Amino acid sequence: MELKEFLAKMDTGEEIEAGSEYHLYMHELSQEALRITAEMNNTYHSPEELTTLMRRLTGQTDFPVFGLFPPFYTDCGKNIHFGKNIFVNSGCHFQDQGGIWIGDNTLIGHNAVLATLNHDPDPAKRANLIPSRIVIGRDVWLGANVTVLPGVTIGDGAIVAAGAVVTKDVPPNTVVGGVPAKVIKWLA
Repeated sequence: MELKEFLAKMDTGEEIEAGSEYHLYMHELSQEALRITAEMNNTYHSPEELTTLMRRLTGQTDFPVFGLFPPFYTDCGKNIHFGKNIFVNSGCHFQDQGGIWIGDNTLIGHNAVLATLNHDPDPAKRANLIPSRIVIGRDVWLGANVTVLPGVTIGDGAIVAAGAVVTKDVPPNTVVGGVPAKVIKWLA
């Protein structure tokens, strides 16, 4: 299987059957991501070296210069799309098979979790996976320990308060918080 075919399938949002060709390819990509993130997380790297490692991890040859405080974890890497001037703080986990799109000037706090996969609720098919993209707009700030669930879009200029669990789309220029996250206030 080719990466383009795999990513195209993930973009459909169709259920991935456990043990299928797509599922097995997903595991191959995970092994590569584990190797690269182990290299990234287990010794000091300059900002330039971290950018090079992220280029390898994502396959994004035009990967912009960005800020990262390791450790950083992902179980795929090939479906993360970074805008310009992004900062990712330490301990973040990106489950990106369903696609993670991050807009310019976004700040992601410690231990944020971005999860793009769900499982089939039927116990007989529980190992099947359902991918769903996360889109984070421009100028967004995700606080520490935020969890963003599959299929969520966070609008430009939004702030997600520390510890929030984002289960639904976040309007632009709002502050959301809580479990589940709700609008706390509108920004100017």
